[in-house]
Amino acid sequence: MIAWILTFLVIALIAGLLGFSGIAGAAAGIAQILFWIFLVLLLIALVARAVRGRPPV
Repeated sequence: MIAWILTFLVIALIAGLLGFSGIAGAAAGIAQILFWIFLVLLLIALVARAVRGRPPV
């Protein structure tokens, strides 16, 4: 999931430098959505681990 975020971030940066605002905005939006999904999944995993009785790493 992090690889996808980094891929779209690089695409957004390159497109922004070249002046393609539509492409840069779309890639940045996708990267932001993937970031939030990754963050929610991380929190779910931490809560599930705590509920099972193991402390977070």
